[in-house]
Amino acid sequence: MGDRGSDIDPLLIGPGGVFTVNTKNHPDATIWVGGNTFMANGHRQPYVRNSRHEADRAAKLLTAACGFPVYVQGLIVIVIVNVNAEDVTIKTRPDGVNVTWRNNLVNWLLRHGDIHTTETLDTI
Repeated sequence: MGDRGSDIDPLLIGPGGVFTVNTKNHPDATIWVGGNTFMANGHRQPYVRNSRHEADRAAKLLTAACGFPVYVQGLIVIVIVNVNAEDVTIKTRPDGVNVTWRNNLVNWLLRHGDIHTTETLDTI
């Protein structure tokens, strides 16, 4: 994307919004998220910053292509084998970035409800 060789992982476009998706594999890890801080087994990861950057970049490109403002949110999906409730702590959600785990993704998306019309989705 662009002339610097940056990429965006999957782009999810649906009635509930537009999301850049970053999938992070942390088998058997303990995850803690608080604002801009994402930690896996006590080690800080740059996922929030990177996800926010990808969402901003996608929003600019989609807005230019569509001719109307397109809001894009970052989405970090954690892949954890045998996830337990105590394995993932989301103290405070980062601004503009959402965090969920693989087994919760469908429920998370369904809770958003519809914010885009079919016409808007077709244009995006």
